[in-house]
Amino acid sequence: MADEISPLFSLPEDCIANIISFTSPKDACRATAVSLGFKSAAESDAVWDRFLPPDYEEVVSGSNSPLTCSTKKEFYFSLCESPLLIDGGKMSFRLSRSTGKKCYMLCAREVEIAWIHTPMHWTWTSLPESRFAEVAELLSVCWLEIRGTLRSQMLSPKTNYSAYLVFKLSENHYGLHCSSKASVKVVKESTTKTEGDINTVYIVPPTNRRVKFRCRRPRLLPLRNAEGRVPFSRTDGWLEIELGEFFIDEGDEFDVQIQLCETEHLNWKKGLIVEGIEVRPKE
Repeated sequence: MADEISPLFSLPEDCIANIISFTSPKDACRATAVSLGFKSAAESDAVWDRFLPPDYEEVVSGSNSPLTCSTKKEFYFSLCESPLLIDGGKMSFRLSRSTGKKCYMLCAREVEIAWIHTPMHWTWTSLPESRFAEVAELLSVCWLEIRGTLRSQMLSPKTNYSAYLVFKLSENHYGLHCSSKASVKVVKESTTKTEGDINTVYIVPPTNRRVKFRCRRPRLLPLRNAEGRVPFSRTDGWLEIELGEFFIDEGDEFDVQIQLCETEHLNWKKGLIVEGIEVRPKE
């Protein structure tokens, strides 16, 4: 008995494309392996236009380096793989590869940093590995406070987001091992609501005191049972630490205020290099 052919294969290509557009980018890529007809439909502009944010044209119009792509699928993956500088280079924009949700990073110039205008405390420098023209390098402070603000309307609705500090450490850094406090707040009109608890984070993972071993130089040992979030390496060569999370619902209008501060220990600190604050969908 001959194998029956699914009625789905007899549908017009535009109908198949419409069905695929209600799935996900990952499913659309898988569909290209089903048949030649599915491949053509799954790679069509009609499908990939649905995966792009509704306002993507307005967002990318703010870039001085517009993308030139022959298809919407190519355009989609270009936005996933290469962050686009927008708003005069003040922030970068990209898409989450798996969902097409919007991701933004505020550059250090757009972040409020305590004592940033005092040359003895902070300096501006350029690094070839940064997407932005300048990054902020900590020279010497005891009061560390970093804040960033985004409008909820910029982000994708019905999405859980996380906020991250993106940074590096200079070779001669010190004083950054103490715990810091991080939080994300949503501010709507005159009402302030904190989304989630205040989190304990460590810019430098906690360690025990220096321990001397015979015939060896003092070294640092990892501190066990320390509670708090620690940094992770990114694929772009920077470090990141999660500061908090929040949810954007359909029609929400508020400011998202992201903060990291160390104002309790008040020890002198040096060597933190801030690229910016990134907000992206929580995995």
